[in-house]
Amino acid sequence: MLSQKMIDRINLQINREMYSAYLYLAMAARMNEAGYTGIGKWLTVQYHEEMFHAMKFAKYLHDQNATVVYTKIDTPEFKEKDVKSLFQHVLAHEQSVTASIREIMDLAIAEKDYATQALAQWYINEQIEEEKNDTEILQNIDLLGNSAQGLFMLNIELGKRDPSVPLDFNKI
Repeated sequence: MLSQKMIDRINLQINREMYSAYLYLAMAARMNEAGYTGIGKWLTVQYHEEMFHAMKFAKYLHDQNATVVYTKIDTPEFKEKDVKSLFQHVLAHEQSVTASIREIMDLAIAEKDYATQALAQWYINEQIEEEKNDTEILQNIDLLGNSAQGLFMLNIELGKRDPSVPLDFNKI
C-alpha cells in the first residue's frame, strides 16, 4: 500500500509530465510556424511520450487503489525561437524532469516502497534516453554549424520520428 506522501508525490509528477507534454506541444507549434515541420513533428511525438509517462503513473496509482488528482496545467513558458536555443531548453527541461524522478526514487527508498522503486527505475532509464537524444541533437547542430543548410537537414531527419509509445492509453 502506498503512503499518502507517495501518492501526493506521484500525483505531482503526473501533472509535471502533463506540463512537459503541453510545453512540447507549444514548442511544436512555434517550430511549425517557423517552417520547421520536421522539428515540429519530433516535438509532437515528444508530447505523446510525455502524456504516456503521465498515464503510466496514473495507471500505477489506480493499480495501487490510490486516487489520481489532476491539477491546473500552467501555460508553458519559453522564449526561444531558434532551433539551437530551443533544444537547449528541451535538454534543461528534461534534466529537471530527471531530478524530479530521482525525488520519487529517493522517497521510495526511504519508505522501503519496492514497487514504486521498480516503477521509478523505469523512468530513470527513460530519462537517460531522453537526455541522450537531446544532447545528440545539440551536438548535431554544433557539427552542422547551426547553418541554414544544416538545420534544413536536421529538420528532415527529425521529421522521420514516429511515436514509440502507445497512443491509446487504454493499452498501457
